[in-house]
Amino acid sequence: MEWKVHSYRVGSSSEAFDSIPAGADELDQFVSMHRRKIEPWLSAVFQAEHLNLLLGSGFTTAVAFSAGVDATGMGTAASASPHAKAIMDHATISAKKMGRGEANIEDQLRSAIAVLDGLDIIDATAAKAVRADINKAIEIFLYSLLATERGIAQSDSVPASAMLQSFLLSFASRAASRERLHIFTTNYDRLIERGCDDAGLRIIDRFVGSLQPWFRNTRIELDYHYNPPGIRGEPRFMEGVVRFTKLHGSLDWRFEASMRRIYRAETPFGAADDHPSLPDSPVDTVMIYPNPAKDVETTQYPYAELFRDFASATCRPNSVVVTYGYGFGDDHINRVLLDMLSVPSAHLVIIAFDLDDRVKNFLGQTRPAQVSFLAGRHFGSLQRLVDDYLPKPALDYITGRMSELLKNRAYAEAPTDNGGTQ
Repeated sequence: MEWKVHSYRVGSSSEAFDSIPAGADELDQFVSMHRRKIEPWLSAVFQAEHLNLLLGSGFTTAVAFSAGVDATGMGTAASASPHAKAIMDHATISAKKMGRGEANIEDQLRSAIAVLDGLDIIDATAAKAVRADINKAIEIFLYSLLATERGIAQSDSVPASAMLQSFLLSFASRAASRERLHIFTTNYDRLIERGCDDAGLRIIDRFVGSLQPWFRNTRIELDYHYNPPGIRGEPRFMEGVVRFTKLHGSLDWRFEASMRRIYRAETPFGAADDHPSLPDSPVDTVMIYPNPAKDVETTQYPYAELFRDFASATCRPNSVVVTYGYGFGDDHINRVLLDMLSVPSAHLVIIAFDLDDRVKNFLGQTRPAQVSFLAGRHFGSLQRLVDDYLPKPALDYITGRMSELLKNRAYAEAPTDNGGTQ
């Protein structure tokens, strides 16, 4: 299809527009016309046997924009070590190999850590300078993430909070007998966790424990059940439960060197920069970046376990992945998505604020029948999606029953000749 500023493809319907009507009446007619094509298709797709949601940094940006605060940027940090230029050159080459374009702070940290590992062996003095640069970069990045969280928490923006909850519930509101929604994210902030807490969704992840949750390698299929009154031996699945995986780590993950384990620190949402849970040397403890020096692989602990979860959840029959705010700049994630689409019954839904070259290049490697997308400032707007295009965020038994009643009453309440009812 022809690429334009605003585009969508759902099922057999595809449309592209250079502009969206500006007048209120014209806009309402436009939304109503296209909602009839988009919402039923998404409702059907969301009822797939295996539903997964992949959220990127654009998700945080959208919520922050609605709350009127600035979102964390992914720009590179200033460096002072003698190896700063070589590190940035390597980061730029690495970013281009992965199809990302310009290097961001993740690429910079990958390259810097690779240099640090080598210098720790051959030159302790030079290693000290590189370590100081990495610590400073991670500290600035941490403070920026916390500032975004703090801004959202302190904004008291009811629309932003309601929008966040409605968005998550649109995906999580599946019948309890179906497999749980699995949310994956490349973000380091805790916005998704905050939204799940506000919406009353229970999260199942790899962390186990109350006082200090530890990251566990065991992949036991834990779930939530309850016993209905008067029924014995027939526990039922609870509604409002999701599985959750942070593919690149989180700002509150810490590495405990003495036990060689990872735990989740008690860092409040939007904590102050001087909060005691924030470490003095984050390069050795904070797990907020893909660690290895490989260009396209994420192989070290715990990222190997997290990506195995991603591959096993998506690469199977009757699986659906919905992406929002993900820019297709991570080759290791793109490769899993392409592997998933090698299964004929799998489907991918891309919701993007902009159809840039990375998205177009990825779409060029797929079969159109297996990929739906909504793109552009109109269709990719989080508020517009929640208000008009996503399925209703509820297990809507009442509407279903009402439809059945109206269908059955069509014969009983047929109009008479005088305009009344029989």
